[in-house]
Amino acid sequence: MGRFGRDPLPRLPGMIVAIGSDHAGFALKAHFIELLELEGHEVTDLGTDSEVPVDYPAFCAAVGRAVARGEAERGIVLGGSGQGEQIVANKVRGIRAALCNDLWTARLSREHNDANVLSMGARVVGFGLADDILRLWLATPFAEGRHVRRLEEIAEIERAEARAAT
Repeated sequence: MGRFGRDPLPRLPGMIVAIGSDHAGFALKAHFIELLELEGHEVTDLGTDSEVPVDYPAFCAAVGRAVARGEAERGIVLGGSGQGEQIVANKVRGIRAALCNDLWTARLSREHNDANVLSMGARVVGFGLADDILRLWLATPFAEGRHVRRLEEIAEIERAEARAAT
């Protein structure tokens, strides 16, 4: 058993993971950074750096942009509930952020939606369950098949919205 109380899922090749939070998610972010590095992942911490109250949009957008630019393979955004953080990350073109406060949505967000950003509520999920959600989300592959068509439809909506904005 590992330092974090559970055996890790089958080890994936180390990923580059961008992570950001507001003050409410700071303690879970620090915990996740330690866990991710212990399990062989490279972590890019995009803030915040304390529990001093801050607004989350800039941190979550930075994570989304890092993933969209290919600077990170996956992203994690954390806040009190995770809801606002997910909304912000999803404003970045190419991001599919999923709010996962349980194992079921974590697995399906990867299998069906190829989610590339995980959002979680630090005031909703305890560290033990949060560790399980994170590990499952990182280890779950995209199922492809019928889901590819749906992701292409989402991308077309993004392109249409970008064209409409110009």
